Amino acid sequence: MERVFLSDENAIDLFKELCSKDFRFEYIESKRKIFFKTGENENGLSIRLPLGLEYQNNSQSLAKKDFLNYILLMIRSGQASMGFFENGELMDHKVFRAYMVRQKQGKSQIKHLKTKGKSRAGSRVRLAETLEFFEAINTRLQSYFSEYRIDLIGLSCATTLIPYLFRSKVETPFPKDDQRLIKIPKHIDTPSYEALLVTHDFLNKTEVEVFSDEFETIFKLLINNNLQHPSENKDEDW
Repeated sequence: MERVFLSDENAIDLFKELCSKDFRFEYIESKRKIFFKTGENENGLSIRLPLGLEYQNNSQSLAKKDFLNYILLMIRSGQASMGFFENGELMDHKVFRAYMVRQKQGKSQIKHLKTKGKSRAGSRVRLAETLEFFEAINTRLQSYFSEYRIDLIGLSCATTLIPYLFRSKVETPFPKDDQRLIKIPKHIDTPSYEALLVTHDFLNKTEVEVFSDEFETIFKLLINNNLQHPSENKDEDW
């Protein structure tokens, strides 16, 4: 499998070229990915759209977005980072921390409750901090939603923490099935300020993955002949 990153212009050109060859494709909105199919109906090539590009179903084309406000939110046990971006520029950010992890076992209090139940005072403190942690996150989200138009919400959150986000005493200002919500396709181990910037950079690149020999040959010809500004970053570290 080959992975490359392209400019927005090259992504649009690549999409047009592949469509002109009558390859069948499927757009998966939740992943922001276009999958071009081989003759055996298997995935031959995929294009993950950056935040600044959108697939237009009516015309079956790619187009740049004129203006975009979005929030990136990354949550792990004990730490979260959030940023509000206006047309690609970070306008405001916040890192949240809480005492949620049992020090000796390295296990979050939430996971401990599922296996052992409530126990000593330390557990009660960790549980209280967990609830306050999500209340603080949702309070910040509420402030962004009340002040700005939000076009997209990028979220990376451990499965065990999702119920705490959406059942917090302070309500999340969007439902779990909100159409603006996208899953960040990148593992974030520690959601720090630095990780927020790296993730933002990643989400604003068009990622192309080639899965079959047929599409690899076609893609290389397009790169060499038609695409004028291929990215220098080939197979970047996730």
